[in-house]
Amino acid sequence: MEFRIAERKDCALILSFIKELAKYEHLENEVVATEKLLEEWIFDKNKAEVLFVLEEGKEVGFALYFHNFSTFLGRAGIHLEDLFVLPEYRGKGYGKEAMKALLKEAFENMNINRFWLDVYPDNVIGIKLYESLGMHRDGILRQNYKAERGYLDQIIYSMLKSEYFSER
Repeated sequence: MEFRIAERKDCALILSFIKELAKYEHLENEVVATEKLLEEWIFDKNKAEVLFVLEEGKEVGFALYFHNFSTFLGRAGIHLEDLFVLPEYRGKGYGKEAMKALLKEAFENMNINRFWLDVYPDNVIGIKLYESLGMHRDGILRQNYKAERGYLDQIIYSMLKSEYFSER
């Protein structure tokens, strides 16, 4: 298993993963992203980053994340927007290893204090993954997202730097 950071030439691939994720979550009609928008916001404006998970050189998953900022701490945190592994590659530990790589980057290399994400309550596999890594369930954003299937809650999970190092 390998990882690589997305490059500008990967916009079509990023979009294909976004569409696969939307299909998996039954939110296909919610995707308005285009290759041009992804290029502008990820690579021109540097507002997000993408990590690909590879099996034998082929991209089989992706994680899209961005930085937030704490005014009182004076430092950045990371918010994981999406983590997705293609269905035919699930159950092989790719999601878990991608999460471990992101947590290591956040806490060991970037010295970030807080890593967080949100997950839909029906994503049982994701919830089990985050909890298995020692992430803390912080709360629920009730009816936080409006989709064709109605208003959706999102559960907030986070890990602090001190928790990361105490788990090691």
